[in-house]
Amino acid sequence: MAGNSFPWDHAWPMEPLAFVLGVLLLALVFWDLFETIVVPRPTPGWFRIGRYLVRGSWRAIRALRDGSPGRSYDRLLGLFAPAATVGLLVAWLTTLIFGYGLIMYALRDQLRPVPTDLGSTLYFAATSLLTIGFGDVVAVGSTARIIIITSAVFGLGAVALVVTFLFSLYGSYQRREIEVVALQSAAGAPPSAVALLETYAHLGLVDRLPDLFIDWQRWAVGVLDSHVAYPLLAFFRSSHDNLSWISALGTILDAASLVLTTIEEIPRGEAKLFKRAGAHLVEDIFNLGFHAGAPTSMDRADFEAAYARLEEAGYALAPCDVAWPQFEAARATYAERLETMAFYLATPATSWLGDPIALRSPVHPVDDP
Repeated sequence: MAGNSFPWDHAWPMEPLAFVLGVLLLALVFWDLFETIVVPRPTPGWFRIGRYLVRGSWRAIRALRDGSPGRSYDRLLGLFAPAATVGLLVAWLTTLIFGYGLIMYALRDQLRPVPTDLGSTLYFAATSLLTIGFGDVVAVGSTARIIIITSAVFGLGAVALVVTFLFSLYGSYQRREIEVVALQSAAGAPPSAVALLETYAHLGLVDRLPDLFIDWQRWAVGVLDSHVAYPLLAFFRSSHDNLSWISALGTILDAASLVLTTIEEIPRGEAKLFKRAGAHLVEDIFNLGFHAGAPTSMDRADFEAAYARLEEAGYALAPCDVAWPQFEAARATYAERLETMAFYLATPATSWLGDPIALRSPVHPVDDP
């Protein structure tokens, strides 16, 4: 390669360094693709492109939102998860191009015409990876040919994996949102456990509460399975105002806790099963890394306001002095974690029992003609 030597080749062997760096970049992308898309379980790790891209960009958007509390960034927050999904594809493909470009730079004597700089090998890697193949640069060495073929295979494979990933994400998102949106008709928007129980009482559907908890137990299991496997789903926001999967989960958990501790003469088995599944969901999602927030506690005055509304709706209730400590203990198993998650994800309405002011001014969402 005497006729194609570079000024720095005599000072430092750039080819081995470029080759090793390129292999490391390829390994980083393949590992991240495998962990993010293929493995259906939590995959924590420091050397992850997706980890830093998603969480870093979310922190930037949250900082922008928190810096201007008077403005609404709901549209921007709603675009985040779809944009992050596309951003992951772009980041993976870009890193693959740099990885293969560096390897081709190390093997540039096996290309014709011989590239004169790293930019030319990056261009050749991009056209090969994206299967464009203009033919202005050709691999003539056996090693370079094998690597270029693998780049085309892995480029198509990465795109196919991301397309499959998108279908899986949106399928799980749509299944999650069906119950969330349906809850609005009974619990209002933002949803409230007290409003939900009032609605069932006013419509004579109290005997259907066990069925409600069974449906939401299945919902909790489905969300646990999908959101633990693909944590990006947690950032997908509801398409309806004042609704979120977190507020819906909190509403049903509070309703189940009221049935278990305060409301009498209603079968409690289904509520207990749902509460176990719901609390398990909250714990597992929280353990993925939602450790920054501002949880709030519920005071007895709010509980007494809710208690009065339930009594007015016709429920048979345990004595308030007995019910309050039991309800407080039941709610402690999930409320703090759920509120922390809601704060981190900037979801609306973190008071699932009902807004303290609304608790004292009952509004029945089913009184409309």
